[in-house]
Amino acid sequence: MADVSLHSGGGAGGSSALRHVVYVLRSNPVTLFAFAMLALLVFAALFGPAVAPYDPYASNAARALQPPSWDHWFGTDNLGRDVFSRVLVATRLDMAISVSAVALSFLVGSVLGAASGYWGGWTDRIASRVLDTIMAFPLFVLAMGIVAAMGNTIENVVYATAIINVPFYARLVRAEVNIRRNAGFALAAKLSGNADWRVLAVHIFPNALPPMMVQVSLNLGWAILNAAGLSFIGLGVRPPTAEWGIMVAEGANFIVSGEWWLALFPGLALMLAVFTFNLLGDGLRDMVDPRLRT
Repeated sequence: MADVSLHSGGGAGGSSALRHVVYVLRSNPVTLFAFAMLALLVFAALFGPAVAPYDPYASNAARALQPPSWDHWFGTDNLGRDVFSRVLVATRLDMAISVSAVALSFLVGSVLGAASGYWGGWTDRIASRVLDTIMAFPLFVLAMGIVAAMGNTIENVVYATAIINVPFYARLVRAEVNIRRNAGFALAAKLSGNADWRVLAVHIFPNALPPMMVQVSLNLGWAILNAAGLSFIGLGVRPPTAEWGIMVAEGANFIVSGEWWLALFPGLALMLAVFTFNLLGDGLRDMVDPRLRT
C-alpha cells in the first residue's frame, strides 16, 4: 500500500519522530545546511534587537554615509544609522510577515482544497472559480491592488500576500485528496465508523503534507520577496521602519554616487533568506512523509 496513515501514542511516537528528523538531517548535508541557516535567521529574528550594536533608529549626521569599517560593519546610511543594526533588526519584521502570510494561506488553502477534493460537487465548482479568479491576475499586481485598496499597513501586506498564495495550497490539496479519497485505507477508516471529517483530517490529509511542505518552503521565500517588493515601490512597510525592501529602495538612490553598501547588504540578507527557504523544501518533505517513517 503506497499511502499510510500512522498513529503513535505518547513518548514512543515523539521519540520515533525525533529519530526520523535526525536521520533526515544526517543523510542530507544540504538539508542540514539549510536548517543551520534557518536557525541563524530565527536567532536574528528573536534576538536581533538585543544584540544589535547600535540603535537602528538613532541618527547621527556626523557619521552619515560612512563605508564599512570595524566600528560599522555594514557602514552607515545617509542619516548616520548603522546599516548592520538595521539589517539585523529588519529580520524580525520580514520573517514575521512571511511566516504569518504563509500560515494563513496554508490554513485557508488546505480547508478549501480538502473540501473540494473530498466532497466535490458545488463545493468544488465554487472554490475552483474563486481560485481561477485569483490566478487570472499577475500575483504581484494583485497584491499591489489589495494593499492600495485596503491601506498601506503591515497587516494588509500579510493579507495580500496570503491571498495570492491560497491557490497554490488549495489546488495541491484538492489533487492529493481527490486521488486518495477512494484509497483502501480511507475506505477502511470510513467503514470502521469514522466520520467524513475525521477520515479527511486524520487519514487522508497527512498523506498530502509532503508536497505541501515543499510548497511552504517556496512560499516563505516568495512571501519575503513580495513584502520587500511592495516596500520597495512604497506600498509596504513605511520608513523609518527597518525592513529589507525599504533599505534596498533607499540605498538604490546612492549607488551612482558610490555608497554601494546601503543597498548591497540588505539585498544580500534578502537573498540569503530566500535561498535558505528554497533549500528547505526537500528536507521538510522527507520529515513529514509518513511513508518514510515506516
